[in-house]
Amino acid sequence: METFEELINQCIQHFERQRFSVARIGMYKFLWLNKLMPYMQKEAIPCYDATVGEKFLRTIVTGDIISRYQDDIIRSINFLNEFQKTGTIKRHHFKPLERKFTGQIGLAMENYLLHLASLRRSKKTISEHRLPLYRLFLYLESQQTTSLENIKETQIITFISTSTNNRIFIISSIRAFLQYLFKEHLLATDLSLVLQDFKYSRGVKLPAVYSKDEVSQIEASIQRSDATGKRNYAMTLLATRLGLRASDIANLSFGNLDWEQNAITFTQYKTGKEIKLPLLTEVGEALIDYLKYGRKNSESDKIFLFTRAPYIPVTNTSVSGMLGRIIETSKVDVRGRRHGAHAMRHSLACRFLENKESMPVISEALGHQSTETTMSYLRIDMISLSQCALHVPPVSSSFYEQKGGVFYE
Repeated sequence: METFEELINQCIQHFERQRFSVARIGMYKFLWLNKLMPYMQKEAIPCYDATVGEKFLRTIVTGDIISRYQDDIIRSINFLNEFQKTGTIKRHHFKPLERKFTGQIGLAMENYLLHLASLRRSKKTISEHRLPLYRLFLYLESQQTTSLENIKETQIITFISTSTNNRIFIISSIRAFLQYLFKEHLLATDLSLVLQDFKYSRGVKLPAVYSKDEVSQIEASIQRSDATGKRNYAMTLLATRLGLRASDIANLSFGNLDWEQNAITFTQYKTGKEIKLPLLTEVGEALIDYLKYGRKNSESDKIFLFTRAPYIPVTNTSVSGMLGRIIETSKVDVRGRRHGAHAMRHSLACRFLENKESMPVISEALGHQSTETTMSYLRIDMISLSQCALHVPPVSSSFYEQKGGVFYE
């Protein structure tokens, strides 16, 4: 078994490879050598493991309130335990919100989800159904309705009527759940019938678009003096100039770049379709600036990394969040408009339409599987649509005076 000193040295070397700051590495080393080691010597403990770290922390953290100093010690022990167990230290993320069902209604909902699993529904599908069920559960709980027999038709209608997002799916999901309850004799009345002819008119949802000047303002707002700015600028240009989705930006690797042919070739994460795009001059220069002066050394083949240790590849979510924050802080008015990678994609499609590009050309550039998907962008080309409007001739006065003016009688 490795000695305590060997474990510390290996962990410090790992920190250095992951580009942890010198100050933070020094702090952890100080805590291990000047706090943890004296404790082990005092207790005559020859080798370190997680139980030793736990006992040590009990001597440090004695009250309910944890100070910054105590928090640093806890963190140092957790890092040491993780490295000893796995040989690496992963980036830590927040745990997702846990949606727990309780009581009779909650149990019925859990059993329904198990029923979906028995029908070989995918985990993704079951997860999608869990959300509207959980919202219904919270609504019924707020109405002090805790038993199935007390659920009223008016409650179902009110819940659906107050749901604003993805209402069609919510109606379908709740209807299927109510049908399940009736078939399993958990409800005496088939409440799903109240949703059988529920009328919901979904208005046409126009894609969010930004003008050419607004996109230029967004790009110019990025400060490129540090590594984060250089990375964010390159990622933003991939979205604004080439229309890449956040998932494709996050997954972009060195193998996707062909500098000799000035091209970017990759398989789209969403569609699985391979696409080849021109490596525009400004995009290429932004990538070079980031790779030479912003990107930390890493064994990863992914181009874009987090700028804080450990320097691991960015995620789809982080790219979307980053682009959203850039647009918000650019002083462009975003009221009533979505602001993220997809909005930049819509805006690029609008530029294509303004330049009179054909549907097949736009479809190929955006990587759509068919031109039918691209056709939805026609709704945002207001100038071209206005040219399709037919002239309505004025109605002559004789129309209103026919038959002695009885038209209005």
